[in-house]
Amino acid sequence: MNAPHAPARTYEVKTHGCQMNVHDSERLSGLLEDAGYVRAGREEQADVVVFNTCAVRENADNKLYGNLGQLASVKAVTPGMQIAVGGCLAQKDRETITTKAPWVDVVFGTHNIGSLPVLLERARVAEEAQVEILESLSVFPSTLPTRRESAYAAWVSISVGCNNTCTFCIVPALRGKEKDRRPGEILAEIEALVAEGVTEITLLGQNVNAYGVEFGDRQAFSKLLRACGQVEGLERVRFTSPHPAEFTDDVIEAMAETPNVMPSLHMPLQSGSDKVLRDMRRSYRSSKFLGIIERVRAAIPEAAITTDIIVGFPGETEEDFQATLDVVRAARFSSAFTFQYSKRPGTPAATLDDQVAPEVVKDRYLRLAAVVDEVAWAEGKQLVGRIVELMVSEGEGRKDLATRRLSGRAPDNRLVHFEADFSAVPEDSVRPGDMVSVSVTYAAPHHLVADGPIRSVRRTRAGDAWERRTSAPAAPTGVGLGMPTVGVPAPLPPAPACG
Repeated sequence: MNAPHAPARTYEVKTHGCQMNVHDSERLSGLLEDAGYVRAGREEQADVVVFNTCAVRENADNKLYGNLGQLASVKAVTPGMQIAVGGCLAQKDRETITTKAPWVDVVFGTHNIGSLPVLLERARVAEEAQVEILESLSVFPSTLPTRRESAYAAWVSISVGCNNTCTFCIVPALRGKEKDRRPGEILAEIEALVAEGVTEITLLGQNVNAYGVEFGDRQAFSKLLRACGQVEGLERVRFTSPHPAEFTDDVIEAMAETPNVMPSLHMPLQSGSDKVLRDMRRSYRSSKFLGIIERVRAAIPEAAITTDIIVGFPGETEEDFQATLDVVRAARFSSAFTFQYSKRPGTPAATLDDQVAPEVVKDRYLRLAAVVDEVAWAEGKQLVGRIVELMVSEGEGRKDLATRRLSGRAPDNRLVHFEADFSAVPEDSVRPGDMVSVSVTYAAPHHLVADGPIRSVRRTRAGDAWERRTSAPAAPTGVGLGMPTVGVPAPLPPAPACG
């Protein structure tokens, strides 16, 4: 009589940080499943817990070590449990992690995520921690197995690394110099995704519009956008995050002239003060930034523009801060991710004089947030009464059940919560990935509302893909992202973009 097979080991991935980390976590999940692991259920303690970390913000260290501390007692009573730490903080701290948390089994960096299954097995057999950090990329991550979080929308990495030297940013030291994929490889991945039912892709890079620098084509990014326009069945193309210094008119023209490139742009400002921008080593000034915004709006009047802003950078005066508020009002951002500056060891800004007092930073942060909300609300109100086509999303409206609403993304990437009023369309006709037309009835600073009947439904191949996935045998739920669960790739990171 044959002995029964041991049950497959389960895993959970916990992700913190930017879109690059979220996409890397999809690859980590794909690698583990390729190695025979299965995802743990919501209430199940996983055999393997993987932390994919961020090093951008000061509390990243505290968050990781706090989470590891909570798992120490769990691991002590769970035979065979393993803990792995990867991502930017692992690349930075290396052996420090196993010194501070000796119950960690594996530490791997940003350049060797493909090694995770081997390192886990090696740690299990040797019964000692495995720390493997490479200084350069061994395999371009997009060649690795991937378990995507959405059936209808996908990230597509076009480059990794960054050649900029912003004084507040640790990412280039941890992700390395920019490495670009060849255009043919990117388009082949996009075509394969579309064949699976994906209708929206987001081109991803630390400095996405610098794409082509490695093979010497300064217009490679605009050419790539136009090539995406030729992919049959691809309805929506987005990208993040660009850098103002390399944002050229050929990109604006490609955005305006390629129908499936969406009228949304995330353009990190960081500061509206030319003095602070110089201290940050940002190679543009506020006039150039506003000039880009003006040209984008001239070519694409319906464009929604979002940004990242840091307050309290060393040496920032009240006059500098007022300059930032002036740019926010002039740029008319539809939303902004705002951050209080925090020292990051290893960055030039950490050693600058004139660190701003925490109470001053907090006060400026609150004042900035108020102005951002005021501007965003005014921009949103202009859309009341307009009919918009939404891609229906899954899980973006946390109050949808209570309010009897569904949620979706407009072409400009605004989040719209719409009433589940099926009086004008069949009740079972709306699925995530499908398109609906609704009329905007209300604007808030961070979203729009469309109450009243759904005007029309366009069922799509993306909706078919979602239906196939959800009608398959029930599987445990997805990667823990350390952020609200979304159906389409999250449009912006809860941490400053490298751009």
